[in-house]
Amino acid sequence: MPLMDESTPLGAQIARDHRRAERLASTSFPPPLQTRILTVANQKGGVGKTTTTVNIAAALATHGLEVLVVDIDPQGNASTALGIDHSVGVDGIYEVLINDYAISDVVAQSPEFDNLLCVPATIDLAGAEIELVSKVAREMRLHRALTAFLEEREAAGSRVDYVLIDCPPSLGLLTVNAFVAAREVFIPIQCEYYALEGVSQLLKSIQMIQQHLNPELWISTVLLTMYDGRTRLSAQVADEVRTHFADQVLETVIPRSVRISEAPSYGKTVVTYEPNSSGALSYREAAEEISLRGIRNG
Repeated sequence: MPLMDESTPLGAQIARDHRRAERLASTSFPPPLQTRILTVANQKGGVGKTTTTVNIAAALATHGLEVLVVDIDPQGNASTALGIDHSVGVDGIYEVLINDYAISDVVAQSPEFDNLLCVPATIDLAGAEIELVSKVAREMRLHRALTAFLEEREAAGSRVDYVLIDCPPSLGLLTVNAFVAAREVFIPIQCEYYALEGVSQLLKSIQMIQQHLNPELWISTVLLTMYDGRTRLSAQVADEVRTHFADQVLETVIPRSVRISEAPSYGKTVVTYEPNSSGALSYREAAEEISLRGIRNG
């Protein structure tokens, strides 16, 4: 790469991103000691939850780890971003939760990565909240299916390193299933006004799940998204979130980025759509932090 004039803001940013890309290219992410299951949740919409799920998944896969994304949001945006078919008639997580299909019967491989799988969400899932009410052990259905799938993979010698569950922006039965199936909660919080509004309700829901259904559940990760370094507001929100979640907040923040917003329209994550953009590099650095924290906490 030719020498970059770092005396201008743009030149300095390009040079920084080039150094970040070079470092990441020579970095391997350590696999966890056991499969890590993270539910990505925030009932407040527009916080970058699905974007975070798919890009962290792609970043982990880029660095050689085996990843499964479970899309339980009826909108199916995670499936779209990973290039997974979730049109009418495609079997997905609905069939697992309602009709007792095995995950192995519905899982699909990402066209971008051999080591990234996805259980798609179709529009049928929109009615699952109501249909689950009458099911036996309705809160445990995803947990049982996921446990069986992971054991099957392990027995076959192809252990999954990370499972990321993308939730709808609500605290209904689909999200409850995700909390019961996971060990960790991963909360994306946008750097905007009212960022922490509603998080208290999320924390209460997690506490109830811990008390009654899944005592192993804990909040392991908080990620600041939509950060704009030019505004005082972003800095203030970041400080407030770091005060509330001192040990859980990642050092990496995800910037506001046109590339991040564009990528899903091409059926891609930003990690594959524009791998050397600031957004992609930030997600890869966040994934690196998550992987290193897993080793320390393991």
